[in-house]
Amino acid sequence: MLSDRDRAMLDFEAGWWRQRGSKENAIAAQFDLTPVRYYQLLNRLLDDTAAVAYAPAVVGRLRRIRGGGPERRHEAESGDLAG
Repeated sequence: MLSDRDRAMLDFEAGWWRQRGSKENAIAAQFDLTPVRYYQLLNRLLDDTAAVAYAPAVVGRLRRIRGGGPERRHEAESGDLAG
């Protein structure tokens, strides 16, 4: 079962680039987490079947990024990744 924070993180990942400012600042403001801790929690979520059921497109996109190596991660962080 997903927590409210888990769902909020998946919702955030679905559209963080629409916000002004850096993703790191948005993570700190919205979740009161360091980026490192946020990504640790997010990575755990990607293997959770409840997360897949809640946000299949988001989880699928993030799994592709996670499996794609450093170039894909950089594209995703800079907002250049379509998908």
